[in-house]
Amino acid sequence: MFLSAYERLIIKRYLLPVKGEGFIFIAAIFSFFAILLGVWALVIVMSVMNGFRAELFDKIVGLNGHAVVQGYDGRLDDWRDVLREAKATPGVTEATPLIEQPLLANAQGRVGAVLVRGMTEADIHSNATLGGKVLAGNLRDVTAGSGRIAVGSQLAQTLGLSVGSPVSIINPAGRSTPFGTVPREIGYTVGAVFEIGVFEFDKAYVVMPMADAQSLMLSGDSVGMIEVTTTDPDQVRDILQPLAQKVAGRAVITTWEQMNASLFEALAVERVAMFVILSIIILVAAFNIVSSLIMLVRTRTRDIAILRTIGAERRSILKIFLTIGTTIGVLGTIAGLILAAIFLYFRQSVVRGVEFLTGQNLWDPSIRFLTELPSKPDPFEIFLICAIAIVFSFLAALYPALKAANTDPVQVLRYE
Repeated sequence: MFLSAYERLIIKRYLLPVKGEGFIFIAAIFSFFAILLGVWALVIVMSVMNGFRAELFDKIVGLNGHAVVQGYDGRLDDWRDVLREAKATPGVTEATPLIEQPLLANAQGRVGAVLVRGMTEADIHSNATLGGKVLAGNLRDVTAGSGRIAVGSQLAQTLGLSVGSPVSIINPAGRSTPFGTVPREIGYTVGAVFEIGVFEFDKAYVVMPMADAQSLMLSGDSVGMIEVTTTDPDQVRDILQPLAQKVAGRAVITTWEQMNASLFEALAVERVAMFVILSIIILVAAFNIVSSLIMLVRTRTRDIAILRTIGAERRSILKIFLTIGTTIGVLGTIAGLILAAIFLYFRQSVVRGVEFLTGQNLWDPSIRFLTELPSKPDPFEIFLICAIAIVFSFLAALYPALKAANTDPVQVLRYE
């Protein structure tokens, strides 16, 4: 849609406030801010929800892999053969044995439920999720036979632990004696405190070398599962299908989708629902554009009639009012994107500021899983949001523009 010089001049004059017509300008400003708020809200909400899903996926998969191969009775006695078969499977990038068992911890009279995780020393020292944020100590101090373990930050806070603190791990399934089963209790020293960033993990995880975990759980040389990482987490079932056939009858393969199905499905449904609901804000803004343009057309009817009389085509009048409505939408969209980018950049500071003003904890990790407000803008979604805002603005301007273009100069100027 190309505009001539006089069309651009008229558009500029109609967009700017004129003496005696400030109300119309205010209505246009309201339309601008409505589009701005709609785009701002949509970009922020969708970016935060994308970030929430991405952070959860990175943390969960970074700690548990894309799938686990687990024995039917919770034990893999022939785990070395399974490990060799897993590593030989095309598409598998990494496979490592694990032991994971819920137990009890006792420190200075405080008792809490923990999830003991036995890992190879190499995996403890190189795991990016564990090593991403070590708050105290050093993971390299956690070695087999050293008696040192690593604990999550929330667990350390609950039990009052720090580096060097003694802690006892209690295994209720201890040894059988003539007097019954005696729980097995072994003392350890905290060698490192880590923060994964997922509250459920940080409040329960105790990481120790594989040999120490086997001794604590009296599991001999067996392990609980084998963690598998693949080249493509979305195709993990197809990649591990050959391995599933090889271990059939001995073990079962559980993918990350199956382990966290309810959580990620709920996020997907909420994401779609929020997009639809917040799009209504932009729709309301489009109705504001309709009302402001209708008022503009009504007040400019004489001007339009004069333009038609001196030779302006209906097409020109249509372009003028379509451009005015679309311009409001484009300017509001650009301003909304800028405001959303600023908000997302300073999102954590904004959250802390609101918490300070209200005295309320807006981001409780025990409820929201993650310790910080995440964000991951999706370029395609942002483009879609902008397209929706601009298309709604164009459609909103269409009816007033058609009414203006169909103005009959004879009827308007009859009594002039």
